[in-house]
Amino acid sequence: MKKFNICIVEDEEIIRVTLSDELIEEGFEVTTFAKPQDCVNYLQNNTTDIVITDLRLPDMNGLELLKIIKKIHPNIEMLVMTAYGSVDTAIEAMKIGAFNYLMKPFTTDELLVNINKLIEFKNLRVRCDKFNISNQNQYSFESYLGQSQFVVELRKMLNYAANTSSSILITGETGTGKELVGNIIHYNSPRRDLPFVKVSCAILPREMFESELFGHVKGAFTGAIKDRIGKLEEANGGTLFLDDVDDIPLELQVKLLRFLQEGEIQKIGSNKTIKLDIKVIAATKKNLLELSEKGYFREDLYYRLNVLPIHLKPLRERVEDIPILFQHFVNFFAKTNIKIQPEVFDILQKYSWKGNIREIKNLAERMVILADNNIIGLNNLPTEIKQISIQTPLSAGNKPLNEYMSEVEISLIKEALNKSSGNKTKAAELLGIPLNTLRSKLEKYNITD
Repeated sequence: MKKFNICIVEDEEIIRVTLSDELIEEGFEVTTFAKPQDCVNYLQNNTTDIVITDLRLPDMNGLELLKIIKKIHPNIEMLVMTAYGSVDTAIEAMKIGAFNYLMKPFTTDELLVNINKLIEFKNLRVRCDKFNISNQNQYSFESYLGQSQFVVELRKMLNYAANTSSSILITGETGTGKELVGNIIHYNSPRRDLPFVKVSCAILPREMFESELFGHVKGAFTGAIKDRIGKLEEANGGTLFLDDVDDIPLELQVKLLRFLQEGEIQKIGSNKTIKLDIKVIAATKKNLLELSEKGYFREDLYYRLNVLPIHLKPLRERVEDIPILFQHFVNFFAKTNIKIQPEVFDILQKYSWKGNIREIKNLAERMVILADNNIIGLNNLPTEIKQISIQTPLSAGNKPLNEYMSEVEISLIKEALNKSSGNKTKAAELLGIPLNTLRSKLEKYNITD
């Protein structure tokens, strides 16, 4: 087990020696200093876990020492010792970074209780730091997988989103990764070490919604037996993620709008205004502007949420990312190395993926279970995917032949462009047509890169 290092700064020799002996007996490594500047000089080239210092010292007082040490080593924790008449100074020391203060004279037990609490605090902070580092690694910009131009541009947008405190609205079909994007934005933002509170607006009962979001005071309504902090207050300083924001009851949308405009809330049953600093990220699979035109969502709230819009494309519109995603999820679920036959990727790129990333993850898990001899082949794929074929005119809803042929031609051109990453020369080669012919068809069908 790691031995904790403690520095003691005390000009009275008898106190300094007594404290040192007691702590060494308890298993700590101790370095003592009679003068605060000697401690500062020592810490220029060394570090320690804890500094215990008197507030009244020669040449430099404890507050000055505290500020210098925190500047040199912010993670060193400090306990201050004070006489009865210096309590106000001790409290001031806590405001600028001291963990606690000890009133002289104090017992060994009092000292050890404070040191043990401080050690627990340091260990907790280390675990929190590791957790935050893990989240930053898990939710890096590259964690939104893909190589398409859409993904390249999305990562740039997420960088902007992470470094703004303005409201962000994430839109996209079910399974396109809206919550993942919310995580990426928060854990790459300056608020990464502060609360990240998620609210699923779709599952909250309407009668509980206001209390859940804004909180209430004791006696505000039947059953309100104590004060409650709402999700907004819980997220203060950090980020609030509102999933399925379209499900917020219409009558409560005005309260959310007021918070976004004024940065303040009132709990249910209270007249007290609470100022909050929160970054709001909202997500929806619906078109909020259309809902506002029908009277189901406030138009002014839509514009307050939509300061920085991020739209996530469905998989069928970025087919070049499908092999990367499928391979990633197969690797994630597989305990051994599994080979995927190339023709599997070809079929997967033709499938519509109505469930998007969530559906391809589900399929990958199933394929790992069903893999024969650690190989995923066409025979492993579900029937609905294996039977994909180009639709015939007779099954296309009685469309005119020229309209059907145009759709097929557009589809083939887009597929060639996707496979060639937008390179027109390579796309023309894949299609077996001259480059000038491809260019004229791109202009005819208004197809952009």
